[in-house]
Amino acid sequence: MKNRTPSAGGHRRESLFVAWVGLNLRECAVNVLRYVAGSLFFALFAFPPSASAQRHPRPESQKLGEVTFPISCSGRVQSSFNRTVALLHSFMYSSAEDGFREIAQADPKCAMAHWGIAMSYYHELWEPPISPADLERGRLEIRRAQVLENGATPREQAFISALALFYRNAAHVPHAKRAMDYERAMASLAAKNPDDVESQLFYALALLSTASPSDRNRTNEKQAVRILEPLFERYPDHPGVAHYLIHACDSPELARRGLPAARAYAQIAPSAPHALHMPSHIFTLLGLWQDSILSNFAARTAAHQQGDVGEELHSMDYLMYAYLQAGRYAEARQLLHELQGMPNLPVDDFKVGYAASAMPARYAVERREWAEAAAIPVRPGSLPQVVAITYWSHAIGLARSGRPDAAEPEIENLNRSLIQVREKTDDYWAAQVEIQLGEAKAWTANAHGRRNQAVSLLRSAAEEEDAWAKRPITPGPIVPAREQLGDLLLQLGRPQEALHEFETSLVTAPGRRGSLSGAARAARMAGDNAKADRFEKVLQASMPAGSS
Repeated sequence: MKNRTPSAGGHRRESLFVAWVGLNLRECAVNVLRYVAGSLFFALFAFPPSASAQRHPRPESQKLGEVTFPISCSGRVQSSFNRTVALLHSFMYSSAEDGFREIAQADPKCAMAHWGIAMSYYHELWEPPISPADLERGRLEIRRAQVLENGATPREQAFISALALFYRNAAHVPHAKRAMDYERAMASLAAKNPDDVESQLFYALALLSTASPSDRNRTNEKQAVRILEPLFERYPDHPGVAHYLIHACDSPELARRGLPAARAYAQIAPSAPHALHMPSHIFTLLGLWQDSILSNFAARTAAHQQGDVGEELHSMDYLMYAYLQAGRYAEARQLLHELQGMPNLPVDDFKVGYAASAMPARYAVERREWAEAAAIPVRPGSLPQVVAITYWSHAIGLARSGRPDAAEPEIENLNRSLIQVREKTDDYWAAQVEIQLGEAKAWTANAHGRRNQAVSLLRSAAEEEDAWAKRPITPGPIVPAREQLGDLLLQLGRPQEALHEFETSLVTAPGRRGSLSGAARAARMAGDNAKADRFEKVLQASMPAGSS
């Protein structure tokens, strides 16, 4: 088996990037990047921004990895089924749905085709939970699968029965309960089929979908890693193995273990925009900004070509984050300009709305352009946890530019957003808005001269933020609360305390520009010149020559 782990000489600054262009406009094939020596191939050009989402094309020339999912349906649909499951593993859900429908049409007795259609509606790692309309569609498809399952194998029947638990009584049973029922059924299926890679993979994915973001021990994630790492050795070209291993390792504690999979996934499925983007989850957690930039530039290009506006915006948000951490402000500004040129974005789609609101906030706040942060337009129609990002930006921008009274209405807006999120019983996003509210109140208190209150509020926000794992939708908070606490302590002439906060922030967010520069300043003010020099050296190394 070929080794996908980067060699000792494979430092990212020495990586070889070569363009691989396979554009076919008639079939909407994708201009993508691939890895060489553990790094992504670099794209030669970008396309203008997408205006709206479309069904994703599925040209036969797509490279999606190697999947073998044996089924008892007609032999003539087996290869199509394998390929369509590969689409599913790379979260190309609308394309997978189309593929499974074609299989059902080709073989009307194929129960697993209807299982696949129902599976394409269950976006396990996306937020918010599945819509009522898709729940009903999924319920009908899994019912069709059950009608046909007498001709299926016991293993296939177990896949169908497990998914039926998720769709059962969905109008009255909470999403979390149905997801747990599905996970337990998949655990049983995986236990009975220890040598079946697909049983193991769908169980690992179910574990990730039910992982608690407040579980700092990462219990489900570590269990998934134990399943996936041996599979990665045995099936190095399987898209689901690499993909889910990246998700399982999407935390500071586990990120290093996910690096081999991150280096591999874009090679395995270069036609899937999500496969081009996913490595950047690991690159972000390890502070590999240039790798993250290349990954998301490629993903954005491919997503645009396939009309996948959600994946395009998601990649753009990660790209904005990496540009800012690398000090590439001119490119970040151009990216924001391109976002502003994308009309009629479906911001009620969480994935789209989050990125569209987070990007301008990142651009303004990371650069400490407070007036700019205070003037970011609200995007009507966005979900309350998304609108909260803009209200937070307003409050922070106004308070830090010496206008605390003007910040108070924005704090009230944040309060209203918090109430709306709590009504949806979403503990994670309610906690995130509470953290933002604490930060806004802290900077407003500081602007009013209430220094001790400001420190206390920011410290509480930092402790609350530390208690939650980040969700895949985001590369991280706009600015971590602990980094903000260090910034405040530095302003108050308490450099030793500030240094501690910046160093603590860098443990969970390595390579963050604000924490590195803050730590360097704090160390210098505290008289630790050797430490200040080290931070400054790391900061300088993160900036490519000629960056703006």
